[in-house]
Amino acid sequence: MLAAIALASVPRGVPNVLETVLLAWLVAGFLIAYLQARASQDGSAHVRSAMALTGLVTTAAYATGGLTSFAAIWLVLVPMEAALSGSRRVVGLASIMALGAAAFLLSMSTLGPPAPKLAAEPSVPAVLGIVSALLYAMGLALGAQSQARTSVRLDHVEEDRYRLLARNMTDVVTRLGRNGHVQFVSPAAEPLFGAGLRALQGRGLFDRVHVADRPAYLAALSDAATLRESRTVELRIRRDSIAPGSTGAFIWIEMRCWPLDGAAQPDAGPEGEVVAVMRDVTARKDEEQAIADARAEAEQANVAKSRFLATMSHELRTPLNAIIGFSEMLREEGALMIDAKQRHDYAHLINESGHHLLSVVNGILDMSKIESGNFEIMPEPVATERVIAECCELLALRARQAGIDIVIHLADELPAIVADKRALLQIMLNLLSNAIRFTNRGGRVTVTAAVEAGHKAGGDSGHETAHMIITVEDTGVGIGAEDLPRVGEPFFQARSSYDRRHDGTGLGVSIVKGLLDLHGGWMEIESRVSEGTRVIVHFPFDCEAGAARARRRPGSCRASKTFDQTFNQTSW
Repeated sequence: MLAAIALASVPRGVPNVLETVLLAWLVAGFLIAYLQARASQDGSAHVRSAMALTGLVTTAAYATGGLTSFAAIWLVLVPMEAALSGSRRVVGLASIMALGAAAFLLSMSTLGPPAPKLAAEPSVPAVLGIVSALLYAMGLALGAQSQARTSVRLDHVEEDRYRLLARNMTDVVTRLGRNGHVQFVSPAAEPLFGAGLRALQGRGLFDRVHVADRPAYLAALSDAATLRESRTVELRIRRDSIAPGSTGAFIWIEMRCWPLDGAAQPDAGPEGEVVAVMRDVTARKDEEQAIADARAEAEQANVAKSRFLATMSHELRTPLNAIIGFSEMLREEGALMIDAKQRHDYAHLINESGHHLLSVVNGILDMSKIESGNFEIMPEPVATERVIAECCELLALRARQAGIDIVIHLADELPAIVADKRALLQIMLNLLSNAIRFTNRGGRVTVTAAVEAGHKAGGDSGHETAHMIITVEDTGVGIGAEDLPRVGEPFFQARSSYDRRHDGTGLGVSIVKGLLDLHGGWMEIESRVSEGTRVIVHFPFDCEAGAARARRRPGSCRASKTFDQTFNQTSW
């Protein structure tokens, strides 16, 4: 516009007063807009620029013919220029100014005196005004197009940036409703969940959440959407397997949710949306479980250590006190005037105490050898009925003294088995000793033996094998349901119904289980308090083949680690 006015002034000479005022007004408007823009008052600058342009156009139009003037067309450009501000308020004010100026010119042309005319030929200013208005309108259009293109480009850049982050992040970014329906899920979900993005949309992700974790999943989303607070929850989600016929496995996921900006507004309605970031924490959960298991194992070892010390202190101190006491009495037999019969009785008690100590030490050594894998068995053909009869004869005197009957029921023509005879003797002696020890006077201990065929040994998936079944059943105090799973742990002793503590180290059943494992056999225990206990021993006919099958079975090593840990932590 300034260039057009300068060119128009060349053939006409010095501008007149009106032209000078208009030129000064135009320059003043630019100065006002410039100063306010430097003060970061963009909205106010646009309003004042619109006011200056409206006043300039109104004055020029009034001086050159009102609405019929060439300058009146510039009123159309006032709101167009204000549109570059991007503010509805500025556009509204500019439109009101332009309409007010048009109404003023209309009223002056109809009611007021004729508008003054310029001294120069009106065709030249009209042409310059129209051309400059068109050029300015073209500049506004180009500016608006440039701004729109820049805005679109920035939007694309921003989208590309977020898309790049979403595609390369290992964490899964999701947009969900408070009811768990997935609106958006990032591509990282495909390798994490083993499913396509389309399969995870809607209820696809919710259906993969473990049933026990679904309440926590929905509660976290609901709290994040309604309370406008972040929530973190750990849950299990099924990962589909690519292997045919496999149903997949559950993995641990940590989900952190935040309310979406739009959903966090009060007018967002009840169906707020949430942004959730998920990551695989299965390795961390496995480590936590391993730490918890190690802590529980250490606590169990500590308890076993205390139990071992308490049991051994009783089992060793009692016979040692007897040995020391009766030996001192024999040493002072002259002063105490001990006769021959008393000396014989004292020597017999010392001998019994020594045998008891020997049996305790042998039990500890045998259990240690079994646990360390150094217990060697010597397989040989063994007549089962002879071993059972021999063990019953050895314990018959103790049973008669306790008022307990021993009853034997053996099947006809029991076949011989290939086993370690000493180990079989020890198994039977331990079982019979426990049965006698925990049976009250007047009770009964029953021993049966039979052959069972067509049974898969220990749940073995191999061929069906025949094996020997030896059952030792008593009518004693029984074992409580809470203690039954722990029977067989080293040094563990169950309590009877009236809470009476019995003698013994608590190694008998543990040694039986260890020896059975070495032969490929196993045992079952059935018991009820005050009714008795039944121990069923399954013995293969060939211990070497049975032990080989037992080693191939998953989880065949049933020996407890408590014994080794106890010895490692106990100072002798």
